[in-house]
Amino acid sequence: MKKIGILFGQENTFPQAFVDRVNEKAPADIRAEFVQIDQVEQHVATDYAVIIDRISQDVPFYRAFLKNAALMGTAVINNPFWWSADEKFFNNALAVRLGVPVPKTLLLPSKERPADTSERSFRNLAMMDWEKAFAHIGFPAYMKPHSGGGWKNVYKLNSPEEFFRAYDETGQLVMLFQEAVDFTDYFRCYCIGGKDVLIMPYEPRNEPHLRYATEMKTTGEAGQKLLATMKDYVLRLNHGLGYDFNTVEFAVRDGIPLAIDFGNPAPDADVNSVGQANFEWVVEAAANMAIARAQAQKPGQDNLTWGTFVHPTAMAAQAAAPKTAAPKAAAAPKAAPAKKAAAPKAAAEKPAAEKPAAKAKAAPKAAAKAK
Repeated sequence: MKKIGILFGQENTFPQAFVDRVNEKAPADIRAEFVQIDQVEQHVATDYAVIIDRISQDVPFYRAFLKNAALMGTAVINNPFWWSADEKFFNNALAVRLGVPVPKTLLLPSKERPADTSERSFRNLAMMDWEKAFAHIGFPAYMKPHSGGGWKNVYKLNSPEEFFRAYDETGQLVMLFQEAVDFTDYFRCYCIGGKDVLIMPYEPRNEPHLRYATEMKTTGEAGQKLLATMKDYVLRLNHGLGYDFNTVEFAVRDGIPLAIDFGNPAPDADVNSVGQANFEWVVEAAANMAIARAQAQKPGQDNLTWGTFVHPTAMAAQAAAPKTAAPKAAAAPKAAPAKKAAAPKAAAEKPAAEKPAAKAKAAPKAAAKAK
């Protein structure tokens, strides 16, 4: 019996629907349930072949539990190692590398110094040239945390004066300064299992319960081309980042979809916000993915999804590592009978197991003076 677990917090509609759907569809040797955690001991496997994670972004204890589970062979969705290192500024940079358009964005040092640092901690950091930054990004603009979500600490800015007032409120948060996009269409797109894509018209300016109550405005051949382009971009981003369960948001300007937000460890899947039809799609797609991952899961091995950004780096490091020569075959003894026995062949050397590349921890930024 292989078990699929779902780890969740305050949400109510998706977890139960997911468990019920898996248990309706799965073969007899696969069952789904809510994750139960008792004692967590290092290097001890869980009972779960697959865990769908919907809460560890808010609970560090769960995050540590999931990393240990992944080490022991559980397929954790989404990869807890990757999303722990993931943040919006890097995502934008990778999107550019992948050929996906994004808004112009600058990374800002925190207004206040991090705890336990001093002025001497930031001798490598020059003063910000604000006039140059404002000329590059322009107004209106947005300022938002480089790592975070849920529209927390997001500011819309119309002038340098508004910028400095907002920046003064951000404390030790590292922020992004990003151009505002005057869009004609906006979309939120689910991507499940790196292959199933649902493109949903979305209106972020509406109240939360009405954001999906809108229609696509681009029609005809242009609309079909736009849908195909967005699907291509969604797949590129999720393959590059290695997300199994994600949403990507696009703001469409002059017919070009710009990726706005696309790194979500636990994207919204509540029926009361996404609507019944979208909810049905995500429950079905998530159940199918989880069953397939349980069937493919190999106990004790790495069953995580790693993005294309990580894998080539790990493979290159493996290729560059010095190889240990295989032992030479022993010579046949001189006193062999008339028919000489063949020397045994050396065992073929097996390549080392592929490992994700370690990410270097970024140095903290200094507080920048407002003026």
